[in-house]
Amino acid sequence: MRLLLRLAAWLSILITVGIVISLLSPALQFFAEVSVVEFLTGTRWAPQFADPTFGVLPLVTATAWTTAIALAVAVPFGLGAAVYLAEYARPRARKILKPILELLAGVPTVVFGFFALSFVAPTVLREWLSVEVGTFSILAAGLVMGVMIIPTVASLSEDAMSAVPSALRQGSAALGANRMQTSLRVVFPAALSGIVAAVVLGISRAIGETMIVAIAAGARPQMVTDPTMEGATMTGFIARMALGDARVGSLEYNTLFAVGLLLFVLTLVVNAISIQLVRRFRQEY
Repeated sequence: MRLLLRLAAWLSILITVGIVISLLSPALQFFAEVSVVEFLTGTRWAPQFADPTFGVLPLVTATAWTTAIALAVAVPFGLGAAVYLAEYARPRARKILKPILELLAGVPTVVFGFFALSFVAPTVLREWLSVEVGTFSILAAGLVMGVMIIPTVASLSEDAMSAVPSALRQGSAALGANRMQTSLRVVFPAALSGIVAAVVLGISRAIGETMIVAIAAGARPQMVTDPTMEGATMTGFIARMALGDARVGSLEYNTLFAVGLLLFVLTLVVNAISIQLVRRFRQEY
């Protein structure tokens, strides 16, 4: 058993190394022809034009907007659901509501994408809220992505809050605190490391989401300054480009790996920050 567990641990490491190696070789070929400075600071992304340009900032801004909107939806609703399930819900209600909430995480992302395209953008935003958006918009994609992430944030945060010893709640009640004060000032800080981990996992999920943004955000790579605009994210570009007719080994084809490597680095930085935050706020009981 010890050998099997060790092999399982090493397998995950080897898979990560394999991903890095598969990205590095074509990405290095790309950067041999395009400078890193131009790639990271350019504001025009047009690798398929006769006069190609490779400024990745339009893809980065669209990704940042969709991620920020998704977190603005997922964090308050997810943490609110977690507080209710951990501190207020009766055992019977919790047994019913938590599986239903987690079932939302099992919905295919392509379904969320078509939901954003066919209902959120035309009905919720244009008709109900009178927000001027086109068929494709960063706002619609970000809102639906936030709904998709809610179960991740809620479930992991609820697990962290439920793991807080009951003695802390009892001590808080003995000092005269009501249930809301106990939840927000005792249980929430005690479970902060788990909650931070849940939020960071939601960030990673939002950054790496593909189908929702590919379907609902649009395909036009432009600097996104307003969430009602159409925009192409990094993952959306990769999904569309991978289905194109770019010749393998060409500069146009290698843009896939350059953008993929940047996406990998961004996710790695987010995870590294999360590890430091979890270690800083971790409390053991």
